Amino acid sequence: SEAGLVLNSDTFVNLAQALDDSKGDIDSKLFLYLTPDYQWIPSSVYRYDDFFESVRIMASEGVAGKRLYIGEDVEDGHIFGLVNMAAFLAQSMKETIQYDACDENSWDLIGGKYPLSNACGQLGQSYQDYHCSDEEKHMECPVDPNMSITAVTHAKWYGAPGPLFCGPKTEYSFTGIWDHLYECNRPWANPPETCSVYEGQKAGKYDNSAPYANNAGRTDVEGCCWWGRGVIQTSGVCNFGKLNYYLGARAAADGRDSRYPTIDFCKDPEVICSSAEYKELKWIAGLFYWMESVQTYNVDGWDYLTELRSFVEGGMTGTSFIDAVSGIVNRGCHNPPCGTGELDGRMERSDNFNKVLDAFFGGVIPQVTAPITVTETSDTSDSLTESNPSSAVSTPIPTRQPVSPSSEAGLVLNSDTFVNLAQALD
Repeated sequence: SEAGLVLNSDTFVNLAQALDDSKGDIDSKLFLYLTPDYQWIPSSVYRYDDFFESVRIMASEGVAGKRLYIGEDVEDGHIFGLVNMAAFLAQSMKETIQYDACDENSWDLIGGKYPLSNACGQLGQSYQDYHCSDEEKHMECPVDPNMSITAVTHAKWYGAPGPLFCGPKTEYSFTGIWDHLYECNRPWANPPETCSVYEGQKAGKYDNSAPYANNAGRTDVEGCCWWGRGVIQTSGVCNFGKLNYYLGARAAADGRDSRYPTIDFCKDPEVICSSAEYKELKWIAGLFYWMESVQTYNVDGWDYLTELRSFVEGGMTGTSFIDAVSGIVNRGCHNPPCGTGELDGRMERSDNFNKVLDAFFGGVIPQVTAPITVTETSDTSDSLTESNPSSAVSTPIPTRQPVSPSSEAGLVLNSDTFVNLAQALD
């Protein structure tokens, strides 16, 4: 089958072997989250086995004719695919893994308070109004005002807001705030109080005594079930609708192939985070976004796959490639600031990228070079001249000695200053 041809190709076999060889480092050094006590420990939400299963599915089966890029059909071509994975994981580590979160956390403070209507959208957004284009309108999820969902993950710091939730106005005529300063552990009170909203809670409580608006002015949570979920926070009725249209119950109902025919992402978007049977879904959702929005990105002469190949063939130096990728993920453009503002976490995302490359390549970046055509000259009678261009010979690009990107030497060689100086000298 077409999927079988991919899975049995040298490119995928070599990529899978490289990932498996890095499994220990991925789980123990990359998939880490920062505890409230400021300790980095392995994530309980994101693990290698679920990640690899999603890679296998998206590389072999894909979605809507798009597949996860695994590299080139040349010697060591899987290295290009590993760099694609490194760029993806660098963003994932920043967006969700460091928080051990699958569901979006409530983090948008309004007047020093956390509105419960943050579920509808943060920073003035409205997730239920994230519609598809006219050409893809038929794919999006309908907004069900009676849908009622509570998130399964949340932030864990002292007094952190409880999980996001949505529900009809008949259930919540209005919503208030999460009071993160409230001391809920008061066994001496009459009646006694305990912190019982979520496991490990130290402080805080839901306070619905008065309506309190989010940044967009909402005080209800009706139809507000479309917050971010998964490793790169899939959100909005269009994105969940596309998952359902291509991978879920909608595809099965239409008589098309469906990877998850019994899952309706429109009726239960929380399944991405809550499913015990399909733990890879939190990764599938992120890779679907990656294939749709990053791998296909080509704006103003900056083409993702072309730049990735150039980065690898150039010895994987500098930060311009990963900075551009981070801009696409965080701001929707490769050269922020763009319409949505400055890139958030530039250094963190770049550092993550180098950590993943270190894990994949054991601290020694492999040299993958493309042959170039050069003209050699000599004093002999058969020296090359402009009238004899066919005598040009193919010579490989000289390679630099490999160094670890996180070593002191690597930090210098990968700095913008050295890269720009080297380019000018070249």
